[in-house]
Amino acid sequence: MGKEVRENPMKVVTRWLMDGMHKLDIWEMILPQAFRTLPILSALVFFCLAQSGCDGSGDSPGGIVPSQGNTVQDSRKKEDGRLALRQEESSDRRLPRIVAFGDSLTAGLGVASTESYPGQLAQWLHEQGFEYEVINAGVSGETSAGGLRRVDWILKSHPTLVILELGVNDGLRGKPLQETYENLSAIIERLRSEGVRVVLAGMRLPLNYGDDYTQEFSALYEQLAKEYGVPFIPFFLEGVATHRHLNQGDGIHPTAEGYSIVVQNVWGILQPILKELDLEGSEKIIAPLSRERRATTS
Repeated sequence: MGKEVRENPMKVVTRWLMDGMHKLDIWEMILPQAFRTLPILSALVFFCLAQSGCDGSGDSPGGIVPSQGNTVQDSRKKEDGRLALRQEESSDRRLPRIVAFGDSLTAGLGVASTESYPGQLAQWLHEQGFEYEVINAGVSGETSAGGLRRVDWILKSHPTLVILELGVNDGLRGKPLQETYENLSAIIERLRSEGVRVVLAGMRLPLNYGDDYTQEFSALYEQLAKEYGVPFIPFFLEGVATHRHLNQGDGIHPTAEGYSIVVQNVWGILQPILKELDLEGSEKIIAPLSRERRATTS
């Protein structure tokens, strides 16, 4: 075998440096040309986007259209909408409030909120020229004891009037009547202590609960109404109970049509109270004006 010829290390380093300088010469020629070309390419890309409308909807995968809600105009529209909503909410807060306080019969189980009796009552009051905000405070399955625990929550809405419809779930569960009576008494007393007017809705039980129990159950509402002198709806479901076409499949909860009759049951008691409240409100406005006029003429 021949002897291996070793290359002088100095020559290797020299050749490496020469190759590197040659490569640098090439980049010096390429880079300036690239920098001159870049603005032209950018202009072409911008022109293409402008021609296509910049939405890219035609190329969106799966038919997904990119969001276009980030423009200044859209932001202003959203802010205007939020402002209108805040104004509407603040306007509603100035209206006197009626709270429908009850169980599933008040909540409107099985119907739309606008078809429940509070929903229909709000519309009816508006049509009759009474501007009130009606709050649906019905809870399905609520008992008189549960209602008593909720009284402070009801008062937080600062109601002018409360329509109290509670106790039927007590009766259906066979609760002691004295317990129901005491709970409803405490609710009425608590509401009235805060200056809230109360309308009491009377309830009845099916006859299969026994004559004595059903009669005493109905009588406790009459007794409460007399004891506290509150306006009284003798039977909340008058004209609706036992009428199949006015009730849902369970035979207990009214349909939208059935609730329209309930509204009339409530309205018969509510109308004179609202007229009285309107009169009191007018007197509060007129009385200071009368005093002012007497002061200026004396």
